[in-house]
Amino acid sequence: MRPRRLTHAMAIAGMLLVAGAAHMPAAHAQEEEAAEEATEESQPAERPSNAPYMRPMSRLATILGSMHFLRKLCGDEEAGVWRDEMNTLLEALAPSDADRRHLIASFNSGYRAFEATYRSCTDAARVAANRYREEGATLAREIGSRYGA
Repeated sequence: MRPRRLTHAMAIAGMLLVAGAAHMPAAHAQEEEAAEEATEESQPAERPSNAPYMRPMSRLATILGSMHFLRKLCGDEEAGVWRDEMNTLLEALAPSDADRRHLIASFNSGYRAFEATYRSCTDAARVAANRYREEGATLAREIGSRYGA
């Protein structure tokens, strides 16, 4: 990945998190992941890259998945808008297929972690959403400044 793409992707991620933490709905991501898994059976598995930015990007994807669930749970009227924004982030990154699958899996993992815990919007859910938003915004800035151009 060229540094310019990473910088562009981090700028998008930062905007997403500052604007309220955005994400691709887990249902869509799961469908895409299932389609990719079916393709994997006919091909040798490509492994995610060891690029140094992939670990923090994976954490960012997990945060986005968590935030997506929590914002929908708490009735955010704009929660659906974030699917397109997450797709924009993935397009800007232009990761390999393995890295893309890994980021989608991280997103789904974050979504499922809170789906298993919360059934209604509670004060604890709001606190968690605020903390994840702050962590994600900080992480996006750090990734951009450390790995971007």
